[in-house]
Amino acid sequence: MSLTQEVKIKKLIPTAVIPTYGSEFAAGADLFACTEGEKIEIKPHQTVFIHTGIALEVPIGFAGLIYARSGAACKRGLAPANKVGVVDSDYRGEVMVALHNHSQQSQFVEDGERIAQMVIAPYLTAKFVEVDDLDDTARGEGGFGSTGRK
Repeated sequence: MSLTQEVKIKKLIPTAVIPTYGSEFAAGADLFACTEGEKIEIKPHQTVFIHTGIALEVPIGFAGLIYARSGAACKRGLAPANKVGVVDSDYRGEVMVALHNHSQQSQFVEDGERIAQMVIAPYLTAKFVEVDDLDDTARGEGGFGSTGRK
């Protein structure tokens, strides 16, 4: 079963490519570079903001979560610098991807290339309530790695 949610999109640059899903049940829609014909170099360990040429109207209660494309990350070392980008429902500017080159050689991004993927996901807004004590649990204050011991 697949659920759909309408997301309004505006091309800011006429040649921009609207996100597409690579398969019937893909969770992430591919985001495409909009470089207006330029080839962009990303040097080793450098981060470059890549234009998509689109703006979105993400519905209230949802966020656009921008993740790496597995092929680009594993084969070329290209992934969002912030690991997961967040497009909030009140943001109306251009969707940009801060693409970081984790490899040891320069990588090039071309116009129309798939550079990341975006998942439209619901979220909850927390109401933070300050208290003096928290309920006890079996884990308690065990932090990083505390549940992975043999």
